[in-house]
Amino acid sequence: MREPAFSGSLQLQSDTDKQFVPVSLVYSAMSVLESQRYALEDLDRLEQAIADRLLAPPKSHRAKIAQQHEIAKFLERIQQQSKFLLTSLEDPDGLRANEIEKIHGGQTSTPLDEFYKQYKEIKDFHRRYPNEPVDNLEENYRKKRKTETTEDEAAGGQSSAVDVIESMFTGEEHLGRYLDLVAFHERYLNIRGVKRVSYVQYFDVVDKFAQISKSSKDEEYFKYITALSSYLQSFLRRTQPLNDPDGMIDKIGEDFEKEWEEKAKEASTVEKADGPVENGWYCSACDKVFEKQTVYDAHFTGKKHKKNAENKKTGGSSHTSVQDLKARVIALREYEIVKLFEILAKERADTKVNVERKSALTVRERQLEMEALEREENGEEDSEDEDGAGEGSGGDGEDGKIYNPLKLPIGWDGKPIPFWLWKLHGLGVEYPCEICGNFVYMGRKAFDKHFVEPRHIHGLRCLGIQNSSLFREITSIQDALTLWNKIKREKRAQESMQEQAIEVEDDEGNVMSEKVYNDLKKQGLL
Repeated sequence: MREPAFSGSLQLQSDTDKQFVPVSLVYSAMSVLESQRYALEDLDRLEQAIADRLLAPPKSHRAKIAQQHEIAKFLERIQQQSKFLLTSLEDPDGLRANEIEKIHGGQTSTPLDEFYKQYKEIKDFHRRYPNEPVDNLEENYRKKRKTETTEDEAAGGQSSAVDVIESMFTGEEHLGRYLDLVAFHERYLNIRGVKRVSYVQYFDVVDKFAQISKSSKDEEYFKYITALSSYLQSFLRRTQPLNDPDGMIDKIGEDFEKEWEEKAKEASTVEKADGPVENGWYCSACDKVFEKQTVYDAHFTGKKHKKNAENKKTGGSSHTSVQDLKARVIALREYEIVKLFEILAKERADTKVNVERKSALTVRERQLEMEALEREENGEEDSEDEDGAGEGSGGDGEDGKIYNPLKLPIGWDGKPIPFWLWKLHGLGVEYPCEICGNFVYMGRKAFDKHFVEPRHIHGLRCLGIQNSSLFREITSIQDALTLWNKIKREKRAQESMQEQAIEVEDDEGNVMSEKVYNDLKKQGLL
């Protein structure tokens, strides 16, 4: 009897519940031709399933990541089925040819006899296993509708979409939007000899390995760059499953091998000479650059230098080979990190901006932002129902209190305004004004309006400023006083110029300004 085309089970992921359900491909009575037909049908179903998902763009970032991973599973399944078909069609064991010959009757029986024989085998199989489930490929690859629920969801459990996708990323990664390098920043600061930098500054120096001295690249440094390279590879696989991440990583390794060989050839043709170099004094026996000449001269009498010099004369040493191997592995990890950051340049820039922005937010603003992001990722529409003002939301209790957990402003109808309107008008942004006694205005509209309100005008008059129309957008007391002094100086200069512009002439024909003429006349000099 022909063995089944596939043994075991394959993990497939549906579109909505994202659970990995086993699809059994074990058919004890499956022939070679039937297994090939089954594989061809499976390929058609997989292509149709991929097309169905690509024709329905995801509405949220979580749905996008889930769809990409699901399509990646389908593509992996296509490769497995195609590989089986190619091997089966080549027929290395001759099983396919024997089966075709049996179908035609062969030399000992007729085609009808062979048909009844196989029919009897199938009936015997189902008699022995009456409850054997039949796999439905159309149902396995079908995209679930929103109205359908899984057994766990029907029992009140959490949707597996949340389990699969959110367990794939950490909280700092925000479903693959940002990098989580907090732990690597701490390990970087523990490397001997590196300059202490903040987490924001770390994003600028994380791939600047030339700034780290060679003496600092010890075992701890190697563990650090190995872990960082592994994390970036994992992040690339999780966020870009359809861009062939393994192919990109392999390409990075191939490019490194080529560059390393080229550098090795250049180094073999050009050998450094002992003595002064660009950044110190070089010793070819120790393969080391000394910063000071006194240290360079003193090391010649050391046992280490004498041993290295002797090994150099006799054709090298195993120690040098070990050092070269370590340097090559470290260079490979550094090269991988640099190239991976080039691929993840957008995520790196977005992460830095997000860290800078979050450092300026208050605890309340961070909480509101997380709630808004959760709503967006869950595909919920911001409506009155969500804000506690819709039907059945429990907005107005028996005691008349309004349910307003987000502390949103109250609208004209006496109920909290919708969250999307609060976000649209920027009512969560604080605008403090020092002239108004450090009063904080919520939203740009209220901030622009307050410049003509009594509170702001009274604050300006307390500073001795009369014309408030010239002081829009100015909220600092120091800036307001500086501008007012400048306006007064310009006004005095303008009045002086007007006085100098009028000229008069005395009885003797002397021309002078009107002010000088009046002063001389009052003194009786004219």
